[in-house]
Amino acid sequence: MQALLYSPFPDEQSILHTVLSQAGYAVRIALDLVQPIKNWPEFPADLLLVCIPNNEVDPGKIIRAFRAQSLVNFIVIIENEAEDLMIHLYEEGADYVVARPYSARLLLVKIRALARRTAGVPFFSLPIIAASGLELDPAARVIINENGEYIHLTQLEFRMIYTLMTHAGQIIPTNNIVEHVWGYSGEGNRDLVRGLVKRLRSKIESDTGNPKYIITEPGIGYYFPRA
Repeated sequence: MQALLYSPFPDEQSILHTVLSQAGYAVRIALDLVQPIKNWPEFPADLLLVCIPNNEVDPGKIIRAFRAQSLVNFIVIIENEAEDLMIHLYEEGADYVVARPYSARLLLVKIRALARRTAGVPFFSLPIIAASGLELDPAARVIINENGEYIHLTQLEFRMIYTLMTHAGQIIPTNNIVEHVWGYSGEGNRDLVRGLVKRLRSKIESDTGNPKYIITEPGIGYYFPRA
């Protein structure tokens, strides 16, 4: 397992590096939060631990940017436990928000608990789904198109198309899609869905301007046509 750690404070970075190592993670240090977001598809991690300074205007933007890429376990450390800020960060997709001062021992236990709780059902236990000329193979996390081509999917792309194909013919509201794919309340997160739909269409649709698999129902959501 690999963890990506960002802290602008050297002493805290050293302590958190030790905590993550004790939890069983190989630790990669981020010098900023711009490049990790940009390079996430090529250099993903299993856990994100981010310390947000007081001068961060909207820490929720950081979470939204990563959540657009991945379902990675996300822990955020903030300066104080202001209730409104903590609620905001949880609503944006943080899995655990820690306020200073905090116990390194307790943080270690919670990191281990988070890893256990989010292990989930392995993809290989899910059956292959076939609909409208496509086959979705959860074990390999690929789509096999009508030409027999294998198209590899990210975790988010897989969860999106799996949700649509297992509810073929049903319009799924955008907020419900966020709950199925990202696992938290979808209110206010339509941009996440639009971005994911765009990336997924570019992989599986022959004509993204006239899609045949991921259909938009304006003002409501999306659906996969029933075969």
